[in-house]
Amino acid sequence: MNHTRITEPITVVAQPDAVLEGIYHRIGWRLLPFMLLCYVLAYLDRVNVSFAKLQMQHDLGMGDAMYGFGAGVFFLGYMLLEIPSNLLLEKIGARKTISRIMVLWGLTSACMLFVHDAKSFYVLRFLLGAFEAGFAPGMILYLTFWFSDARRARVMAIVLMAGPAAGIAGGPLSTWIMTALNGAHGLAGWQWLFLAEGLPCVVLGALALWCLDDSPRDVRWLSDADKALLADDIRSGGRQSKHSAFGAALKDPRIYAMAFSYFCLICGLYTVSFWLPTMLKATGVANTVALGWYATLPHLVTIIAVPLLARHSDLRRERRLHSAIPAAGGALGLLIASSFGHSLAGTLIWMTVATICIYSAYVVFWSIPTAYLKGTAAAGGIALINSIGLLGGFLSPSLIGWLKEETGTLQSGLISMALILLAGGASILLNRLPVSAAKN
Repeated sequence: MNHTRITEPITVVAQPDAVLEGIYHRIGWRLLPFMLLCYVLAYLDRVNVSFAKLQMQHDLGMGDAMYGFGAGVFFLGYMLLEIPSNLLLEKIGARKTISRIMVLWGLTSACMLFVHDAKSFYVLRFLLGAFEAGFAPGMILYLTFWFSDARRARVMAIVLMAGPAAGIAGGPLSTWIMTALNGAHGLAGWQWLFLAEGLPCVVLGALALWCLDDSPRDVRWLSDADKALLADDIRSGGRQSKHSAFGAALKDPRIYAMAFSYFCLICGLYTVSFWLPTMLKATGVANTVALGWYATLPHLVTIIAVPLLARHSDLRRERRLHSAIPAAGGALGLLIASSFGHSLAGTLIWMTVATICIYSAYVVFWSIPTAYLKGTAAAGGIALINSIGLLGGFLSPSLIGWLKEETGTLQSGLISMALILLAGGASILLNRLPVSAAKN
């Protein structure tokens, strides 16, 4: 006798964690490539002056002190409008804010081709900083709308790797433009450099209106259930801050301690960005194109190494040591690099170590304030930390340029920046947040 067994169909129910991973995966592919591209161009427009300098110094009679001050004055303009720009982002949304910033800075960067003396150089660099104000903290704030604290470091690593990515692409691209187009239509190579790398930002600024959404609530490519699950994960992911009002954040000494730490990291960061080509040239690299390729090497290794450390920081849910120890490593790299003088191999090796460590400290650092602040306090507080910290972008090139003219070598400037980096690492360790936030 045959017995027919009737089985009920098996329904597989997706686990919430798997669904959440899918949501974050979708968000990542929708937002991060475009944000990374925007940030690469932003960083390129900040630091392409380090390559333009190789020709501008001769054409304009530019000394190292003049170059250092002009490179740094960008950050004064940036600092003045940083907080208003980020507070405005919270009110009008990321799309309009990022679009406005990119269009204005792209036009200003292209106008750098009209530089003809020290005054015009200073004015346009100042305006470039003023128009770009709010871009970096705006991007950082924007990421907090989409990703929980537990994923913050690895996501920051993707976007903030724009610096090394710009270093990889920028060196060969900038030096090729300067040599291949030098003299075309009556323009010097450095003038073509500013024009060719400025105008694409205008195009991306217009595209931002279509490529970005202001928040998860506004998108059509997530279901209501997905939005609810995402909002719950972000809300319960450790953001137990701390402050939600900007006025309260302004009175918190921990905010200013974080700003000091960031100031020190920025000093190190822009030591690499603004002076690496000059350091390599001092070792005897005479060919401009070869110099551009050598300058990519530290950034190439950095873009591989830093995301690994950021992921480790996320997995351990530990931030301070993952930022402070690399800061000390960056200081060591600068100190040793300063002693190699005319050795290309020694300079490259130890500047690579410094670049990896400084960027590691920089990326993980931003997981600390974004976990500590929320709401309007996040918008204003992140901008406040960034604007105070970016004074390091003014001090670093200005001080190094002045010391180089006074001493005839970069060594004293590099040693100064190494000591500042050490102070930054120590301040990160000493700035203990409340227990509820300390794990972040």
